[in-house]
Amino acid sequence: MKNCFQLLCNLKVPAAGFKDTVKSGLILQSVSNDVYQNLAVEDWIHDHMNLEAKPVLFFWRNSPSVVIGRHQNPWQECNLNLMREEGVKLARRRSGGGTVYHDMGNINLTFFTTKKKYDRMENLKLVVKALKAVQPQLDVRATKRFDLLLDGQFKISGTASKIGQAAAYHHCTLLCSTDGTFLSSLLKSPYQGIRTTATASTPALVKNLMEKDPTLTCEAVINAIATEYATSHQIDNHIHLINPTDETLFPGINSIAKELQTWEWIYGKTPKFSVNTSFSVLYEHSHLEVKVFIDIKNGRIEICNIEAPDHWLPLEIRDKLNSGFIGSKFCPIETTMLTSILRRTCPEDDELHSKWNMLCEKIKGIM
Repeated sequence: MKNCFQLLCNLKVPAAGFKDTVKSGLILQSVSNDVYQNLAVEDWIHDHMNLEAKPVLFFWRNSPSVVIGRHQNPWQECNLNLMREEGVKLARRRSGGGTVYHDMGNINLTFFTTKKKYDRMENLKLVVKALKAVQPQLDVRATKRFDLLLDGQFKISGTASKIGQAAAYHHCTLLCSTDGTFLSSLLKSPYQGIRTTATASTPALVKNLMEKDPTLTCEAVINAIATEYATSHQIDNHIHLINPTDETLFPGINSIAKELQTWEWIYGKTPKFSVNTSFSVLYEHSHLEVKVFIDIKNGRIEICNIEAPDHWLPLEIRDKLNSGFIGSKFCPIETTMLTSILRRTCPEDDELHSKWNMLCEKIKGIM
């Protein structure tokens, strides 16, 4: 593998970005495992590189992350509470499609071309050809949904894409040795009563390539795909390593990565949705039902209606709670802050504090 900086030096050009230095195609691999940095590379190449007669293949792998599509609802798609506990990052990408889990056992491939030359099926056929070059007996095929199936039933790759005015990219996952148990747990939403028009993911049986053949490691698969890509595009078979934080190669890239990490992008871009649910609370040896209806727009609570028996929580207090939630982010941190603020309005009432805490803990459980 060549370092991308060396590539620029060999071409005798200043290290101020390579968008105009590539004479034919290029194969890149990120040295970073940070999902936001790698997604930023996709944005940068799409927005800044001239891809006419200069296609680019980009390999990248991430530490444990869940990546949702541009038009998806994270509360509907994944277990946010478990992700927080386990330190798994959540990212929203610019392309459509469904939710995927990334870890170091998963390869991400991004095929960049001009809009005119954008062809997902051709890209997938290239991947299949590369896999069969490593293991000829492998039963892998592309579907009409642009997935890759192993043995006719197990999904090993999902596809998403972004098509701009001049440029386009098609990216896909490739499961080599991903933690399947963790994947299943994280991509199972525990939240009830969500009503949304957001794009929903389609569940599928998945399998790792290494479960079929232990020689199909991430490294072997990357090299095989790079070789096939180089042959297909008649370019040098070199994987150029890149650092996604290098502003000399990618001017302005760190601000792109920073934006992708913001709450406003990850959660605030969620299509408008509502939560209509209920839960029981224990009161004097019996269970009472509390109903919660919340409308969320741009990730913030627009309407909040908490209904509880008057003898348990007086109407005046419920109104304080309802109005307090409006305008706040639909997230546990802001709910905890709101609980603290409300407690100060009745500093001596321990019983009321206990009810508020119980109620807010239940509401945090749906966030």
